[in-house]
Amino acid sequence: MDQLALLFVLLLGALVSVPLGDRLGLPAPVLMTLFGGALAVADFVPNVNIPPELILPGLLPPLLYAAVRRTSWRQFAANVRPIFLLAVALVFVTTVCVAFVANAIVPGLPIAAAVALGALIAPPDPVAATSVAGQLGLPRRLVSILEGEGLFNDVTAIVLYHVAIAAAVSGTFSPWRAGLDLVLSAVVALAVGLVLGWGANRLMDLLGDPTLQIGMTLLVPYASYVLAEKLHGSGVLAVLTTALFLAEYATDADDVMTRLAGHTFWDIIDTLVTGVAFGLIGLELHNAIRTAAGRWGEMLGWAAAVVGVVVVVRLLWLLPATWLTKRLHARRDYDEEIPVSWRETVVMWWSGMRGVASVALALAVPLETDAGTPFPDRDEIIFIAFGVIVATLVLQGLTLPWLVKRLGVQADSEREKDFEKELAVRAAKAAKRRLREIEQVEELPEELSEQMLRRAFDIGIRISPDMGEEERREAQHQRAKRIKRVRRIQNEMLSAARHEVLAARSEPGADPEIVDRVLRHLDVRSLR
Repeated sequence: MDQLALLFVLLLGALVSVPLGDRLGLPAPVLMTLFGGALAVADFVPNVNIPPELILPGLLPPLLYAAVRRTSWRQFAANVRPIFLLAVALVFVTTVCVAFVANAIVPGLPIAAAVALGALIAPPDPVAATSVAGQLGLPRRLVSILEGEGLFNDVTAIVLYHVAIAAAVSGTFSPWRAGLDLVLSAVVALAVGLVLGWGANRLMDLLGDPTLQIGMTLLVPYASYVLAEKLHGSGVLAVLTTALFLAEYATDADDVMTRLAGHTFWDIIDTLVTGVAFGLIGLELHNAIRTAAGRWGEMLGWAAAVVGVVVVVRLLWLLPATWLTKRLHARRDYDEEIPVSWRETVVMWWSGMRGVASVALALAVPLETDAGTPFPDRDEIIFIAFGVIVATLVLQGLTLPWLVKRLGVQADSEREKDFEKELAVRAAKAAKRRLREIEQVEELPEELSEQMLRRAFDIGIRISPDMGEEERREAQHQRAKRIKRVRRIQNEMLSAARHEVLAARSEPGADPEIVDRVLRHLDVRSLR
């Protein structure tokens, strides 16, 4: 098997892992990691030779962009305090604690190299956390905080990592310089993200065609990441800024085709890239085995100690941080999504899985210093990092569903239904207001006006059947049955029409382009 065949195997595994994970009740990223690990020990599977400098820019931009599409800037703004405590403060604390322990237990490991190790394993993986949490039906507030932590903690960790690597390679370190680099990196990233977001929004308006617009959304995250890195900014923060800008300002309520096609496109990209990323994590088992040859007991002991530090520090930090956030939350005038019980805090603690970013940063550790000597304890750093990644991802990923079920932490379905009903009422009222505006400028027959008024009410009923008054629900239920029957018949008619048109595609003299255009018209009609 060559490298290209291995890539296709991983892509196929990414697709199969989704239904298999649903059937087994396990997260797809964890299954892909186990699958990659199984491939790594097979004799016919080659060692993966991907340049480390290509892993982060190749995998992170689409994954981050896909994750941001599921959230919004206002959601981040409403949860800035808990996200800051996890994505910035906790990354610093974890880095320091890991560096202290690693420097103490690994003979000859310099403090700068130990800090680099702490920085690269400090951030929980945004893809792992959101993929696992999203499948478990957790309360939205927890998912929001985990998404925010996962998306922003890479910014802090990567800057700390680069500062530590520079100190280890050059042999010098300046705290003031490190702080300045952190600030400048954030400023540059924000500027690049906003400029590219604004420019991409304008360009998509000019493109017009949904296919071209969706293609632009695939290019923009990469452009944002690469440009920010070239200007010595944070590529991760630049991608987040660009994605949040486009999510906020590039959404046209009437652009139905672009929204539907874009949603499907990014679901596919997210599934494939996530599967490949976690498959690569498993494949790194080959290098870990080679590194530990003859020193298994010693190196496993180091990895276990660091895993313990990472897990314990997160718990010890979350307990007071959650308490502090609750105290401050009580003084605020608007809702902030925070854990409301110790059970939710425990779930947040056990959701701190490491993943793609940690692997990429570990593999990117330089081979040599500026003096030409080997980078201190590079093999040990990579092995410990891989041990932490596998232990947290596989152990926590496999046991998190059991823990969530055991603690009874589930989404507040009543609150979700209430919000859905509220949106349904607002949608129906907006439709009625627009009908009144039309009636002021157009003379509508009374029968048509009443029919349109009923349809305005139906807009809300179809979203949330509970919004209707009690005495009207039975009538609405009967109407819904009739509508369902009409739709079934209409769908069967459209299906027959599509089959007939599609059959014409293979007839002599038929123009496939015209056939596809007519078929697309029927497909759009089927969505209505």
